[in-house]
Amino acid sequence: MADSIIRTKAKEFSKNIVFLCRKLKSNRIEYPLIDQLLRAGTSVGANVHEAQYAQGTKDFISKFEIALRECNETEYWLELLFETNSISKPEYESFHKDCVELRRMLVSSVTTLKKKLADEK
Repeated sequence: MADSIIRTKAKEFSKNIVFLCRKLKSNRIEYPLIDQLLRAGTSVGANVHEAQYAQGTKDFISKFEIALRECNETEYWLELLFETNSISKPEYESFHKDCVELRRMLVSSVTTLKKKLADEK
């Protein structure tokens, strides 16, 4: 089965978060910030991936909503790292752009699925 666009983008985003966290760790940035970014950023991809085997539409929506919340949290940690001069402006802008793109895809998917679920009732 071919990966969906959102799964591919979420996995790539998670991988890039891992690479960024490795870099930050070697630069001796505060570990709790790195840990939070790593957990939230990789959770986006994990929840999107897990949704593939959801137990129905409601479970699928739930996984995507979790991914959406984790995407928003990731954005917060990235902003904090940028505002504390821990990541550069180009790094921040690139990750922020990816967060926004993933968030839009997740919101669109959740909205569509909720409408479909409501129409079935």
